[in-house]
Amino acid sequence: MENKKQVYSWVLYDWANSAFATTILATVLPIFYRTVAAKGLVDNVATSYWGYTQTIGMLIIALLSPILGAISDFSNSKKSFLRFFAYLGITTTGLLFFIGEGDYLLASFYFILTSIGFSGANVFYDSFLPQIATPKKMDYVSSLGYAAGYLGGGLLLVINLIMIKKPTIFGIGDSLLATRLSFVTVAIWWFIFSIPIFKNVSELPRKKNFKFSRYIKVGFARVGRTFKNIQQYRQLFKFLIAFWIYNDGVGTIIRMATIYGSEIGIGQGDLIGALVLTQFIGIPFALLFGKLGERVGAKRGIIIGLSVYLLITIVGYFMTSALHFWILAGMVGLVQGGVQALSRSLYGIMVPKEKSAEFYGFFGVSSKFAAITGPFIFALVGQLTGSSRWGIISLATFFILGIILLSRVDIEQGRAEAT
Repeated sequence: MENKKQVYSWVLYDWANSAFATTILATVLPIFYRTVAAKGLVDNVATSYWGYTQTIGMLIIALLSPILGAISDFSNSKKSFLRFFAYLGITTTGLLFFIGEGDYLLASFYFILTSIGFSGANVFYDSFLPQIATPKKMDYVSSLGYAAGYLGGGLLLVINLIMIKKPTIFGIGDSLLATRLSFVTVAIWWFIFSIPIFKNVSELPRKKNFKFSRYIKVGFARVGRTFKNIQQYRQLFKFLIAFWIYNDGVGTIIRMATIYGSEIGIGQGDLIGALVLTQFIGIPFALLFGKLGERVGAKRGIIIGLSVYLLITIVGYFMTSALHFWILAGMVGLVQGGVQALSRSLYGIMVPKEKSAEFYGFFGVSSKFAAITGPFIFALVGQLTGSSRWGIISLATFFILGIILLSRVDIEQGRAEAT
């Protein structure tokens, strides 16, 4: 039976760190990076540098993930590591306040550090789920965490939007100062709502401590072993390749949308407001996509979602106004959560039950490696062509290839291979 205090304390951490995902990762910081930190650079160059920053951050996170996964599995100090990475993310998020005009290198450095803190902490946060919830309640508790994250991240984003658009209401002199202070609000929010997990969730020793060098060896050996094992399940492996490709496109749109919109002249208020819309549309439509998956099948549901993403990249190339950005943000909200949720469940259908933990661990680690390519291609194409419009249209390749490869996955055969 669950300890409710531990469950709610765990859920609150999702409420806490989702402020980073909304305000820092997706909305306010990308705009601030282009208009302030990268001031003086050509617009498409600033956008490209942000893309390269994303690529470097994801590469470091991908390389760390197997090691952190091994630590989370074998260490009896998960909470200590969770605290370290959370505090790294919180501190470097707060330091973004001090970024001034032309400080794009420092802004990139701080963002990479805070991304490592955010993603590193999530490894250990996720590893507490089996400890605090029974198998029957695990899906419910996990969903509760996601819901809290959507609401918490969305709520602070709304507050920050009002603060930036109407700074005098909060006694702030101008919007630029309000933008800088929004980074501080994320750090404070993240810190305050992290306290319950550190206070109330207990540490359960699992295996004796290894030396750090041992974690490195175990982590990468385990990834290599799983990669070999997973190839024995042909349809599952085909799905994974498709997922790596199309999910990279999905992640790149999330990370690059606002800086691209800022480059083509859309105002900060419209950019942030439209992504607030994405956040709240995503909640009910993720559930509706689940129903769609039940009716037409998860594979067809994903293909429908990817077709919408393909349309988004094409329309995004021609986008010229704030209204267009609002429409595209709404379209992303329709399919973002649904594609991710159906992908996870479709993967689960073809995973052997006795290897579910191993294969889901690989699913998370491998998706981080796969997420490196999209931001890099977006940045490189934008820099070489002189316009990020070509960068956004280049993402269409990810969705076209993803649809083609996914359409060739035989789900029933994959299900049979798993038994």
